[in-house]
Amino acid sequence: MRAHEAGALHGEIGTRGPAWLRTPVDVNALVPQLWPRNVARGPAGALTVAGLDVRDLAAEYGTPAYVLDEDDLRERCREFRAAFPDADVYYAGKAFLCRAVVRMIAEEGMFLDVCTGGELATALSAGMPPERIGFHGNNKSVAELTRAVDAGVGRIIVDSFIEIDRLTELARERGVRPKVLVRVTVGVEAHTHEFIATAHEDQKFGFSLAGGAAAAAAFKILDEDVLELRGLHSHIGSQIFDASGFEVSARRVLALQSQIRDARGVELPELDLGGGFGIAYTTQDDPASPHDLAKRLRKIVDGECAAENLAVPHLSVEPGRAIVGPAVFTLYQAGTVKSVPTGTGGDAADGRAYVSVDGGMSDNIRTALYDASYSATLANRTSTAQPMLARVVGKHCESGDIVVKDEFLPADVQPGDLVAVPGTGAYCRSMASNYNHVPRPPVVAVREGRARLIVRRETEDDLLALDVG
Repeated sequence: MRAHEAGALHGEIGTRGPAWLRTPVDVNALVPQLWPRNVARGPAGALTVAGLDVRDLAAEYGTPAYVLDEDDLRERCREFRAAFPDADVYYAGKAFLCRAVVRMIAEEGMFLDVCTGGELATALSAGMPPERIGFHGNNKSVAELTRAVDAGVGRIIVDSFIEIDRLTELARERGVRPKVLVRVTVGVEAHTHEFIATAHEDQKFGFSLAGGAAAAAAFKILDEDVLELRGLHSHIGSQIFDASGFEVSARRVLALQSQIRDARGVELPELDLGGGFGIAYTTQDDPASPHDLAKRLRKIVDGECAAENLAVPHLSVEPGRAIVGPAVFTLYQAGTVKSVPTGTGGDAADGRAYVSVDGGMSDNIRTALYDASYSATLANRTSTAQPMLARVVGKHCESGDIVVKDEFLPADVQPGDLVAVPGTGAYCRSMASNYNHVPRPPVVAVREGRARLIVRRETEDDLLALDVG
């Protein structure tokens, strides 16, 4: 059984909780699929990453801190490129972006998708070749489109008729021919949280297939002959484990390719299937390997192209969180620990411990926003104490400030201990905030026994810098 993004297996846990939470566990064990590949327990029991002790990282960089295993990220890039050798593999800028990461993924031959002017500026400032950038977004401003056109962005994924008009006018003014994809809403219900499902009809992204808008958008671009229509784009959501949605999506979007060919005599040369492949946040998650994903997607596309009598288009995929998500963990320090009864009789034995750490929803909003599930471990030592059911919570003035809803930690966890939460590379730093005026954490990249700061910690001076009162 797998827990999906909505965290259906997690709830109020007492004696009636799910069996996996009542099963005895080794609180010192590390499940490989949850952690960057260079994380281990050192001789003293503390976690190490690429040979560095997390206690030393905490002493030098403070907590909370995002710790990036650089070789893990690079290896995931290589695995996806090897699995899709004839496709363009896009790194998701929205998952986590800074100039150092842009340089890493560029060196590994990746493409990059961005969805705002700020992400585009970061990519360009770090030297990402513009022809390897795809520009998403449902409300690109004229200024953003102008910058993309002037920079020579490789693909602009158009999302509305207004955007097609804006881009067409810019192209005419500059005498250029931007390459575009039409984003198609294919009406597929992805098995994920409703806020990150993006292919059902009633949502903000793309052109409706069922309503005819997608075909009309393609015909408009072809008939005006100002923009270069390279193909179609489909994205069904994020944190996806089940490939059946991709099969339905590919069938529908390739049927549109066939319709365009029959109506205009043009066989579009490209197809972007999106991605949003799932990762393991808990032991209940079982993501497919890049090789398996590629095999299944290629089989789907080949079969549908044969059925429609289409040449197989050049593919693009967008793995999303699957590259950076597992490569990062967040390191916290515990501040308070308290036991809270959860049973109806008020028995403290039928309850959980609340372990409060020095971060929370300002550095990981996903638990509160998506009901996302995470794991945690005691990071600075091992313990022979009995496991206790714990909830890792933050320091913010919200009862929903939860980092990890349910996890076994040793019963002797205490203030000053380090707690590590894996799988925080995607969307945590990107969605971080200054709620309660808490400065955002740094990002520390570790490789071959050396650590370097790639995003510094915010300070109180940073918080006050924009205050002009």
